[in-house]
Amino acid sequence: MSEEASFAAPANGTGGLTIDVNDEGQVQTWAQKLNASAAQIRDAVTEVGSNASDVEEHLKGTRSTTNAEQTKKAI
Repeated sequence: MSEEASFAAPANGTGGLTIDVNDEGQVQTWAQKLNASAAQIRDAVTEVGSNASDVEEHLKGTRSTTNAEQTKKAI
């Protein structure tokens, strides 16, 4: 299984399958693990809840469109 697809607890041992946005260390760990910013992690948790799998899917969905499509949505 690739590192990217693994949802084992973050290396610092502060989490598991959920993301606690009140714990800055967890936010930073998950941001690095999911290749996202801390703000994106917090926004995703607000949108879909703290389940790491749901957050990952949400982030993938927001990144799956082209930049042109995102620009059109913003207008």
